[in-house]
Amino acid sequence: MRAAFCQALVARAARERFYFLTGELAAALGARFINAGVAEQAMVSVAAGMARAGGECWCYSIAPFCYARPFEQIRNDLCLNALPVRLVGNGGGYAYGSMGATHHALEDYGVLASLPGLRCYVPAFDADVAPAIAALARQATPTYLRLGRSELAEERSVPAYAPWRRLAAGPAGLVVAVGPLAGALWRALAERAPASRPTLWVVSELDGADLAPPASFYADLARAPALALVEEHVAVGGFGAQLTRQLALEGVALPPLVHAHARGYPSGRYGSQRWHRAECELEPGAVLAALERVAAGTRRPGAARG
Repeated sequence: MRAAFCQALVARAARERFYFLTGELAAALGARFINAGVAEQAMVSVAAGMARAGGECWCYSIAPFCYARPFEQIRNDLCLNALPVRLVGNGGGYAYGSMGATHHALEDYGVLASLPGLRCYVPAFDADVAPAIAALARQATPTYLRLGRSELAEERSVPAYAPWRRLAAGPAGLVVAVGPLAGALWRALAERAPASRPTLWVVSELDGADLAPPASFYADLARAPALALVEEHVAVGGFGAQLTRQLALEGVALPPLVHAHARGYPSGRYGSQRWHRAECELEPGAVLAALERVAAGTRRPGAARG
């Protein structure tokens, strides 16, 4: 998605008060590019000042350096002042693989969604990036864009970007995935017989105040024999926690539930993003098998429920 992001930002660079703060795209953006160096806290504070003066500011870095290192500045300078700075973290979840925990973003949108007025965006496909950037640009408060890697080689069948989208329909339960994980699940469902396919939704926008599921999602949920929530993010504060809390407050009954999420480092080892997903049972086969077990009432003894 990084290439799609670069193309979309270069297209916006003609705007008079556009500024891009990071360490890339200098040749294309010229004077609109500010290399903050290894000083992400200062980068966010500078962007806050420029935004207060009317600038359109985008702050880009590897995801953990975009939200974790400058967290105080995001909270105090951006959110408490409701300044529309766009934070862009590349490589959400385990994307940086064997570079280890310091380069992984496993709690990013959960942490940031807890701040006042900050909305998080998690595109699922390359085609989502440009409309997501347009959505961020319209926001009058701080935003966070989590970039990953599209899991689809062919995106012609991808529905138009929206915060919630149904990708596939089926009778064998309901799966809701955040961001790029939906692509791999979609490919896996295409290989199944229609009767064994669950309905698949992808969520690309998160707001701690209201996730705003559409009415058609509630209808699918009411019919589902089981529900799987899937995210490359820790359980605490993540999408699963936000959605189940919201549904509980609305009085919506949940079917048997499985929550597939990042579990940190169960083996204490590091590997590729795919390896970490497999260790956390985030691969499509593991997710669909877990959904089948809870639908049949045969959850594995001792298996985690959340």
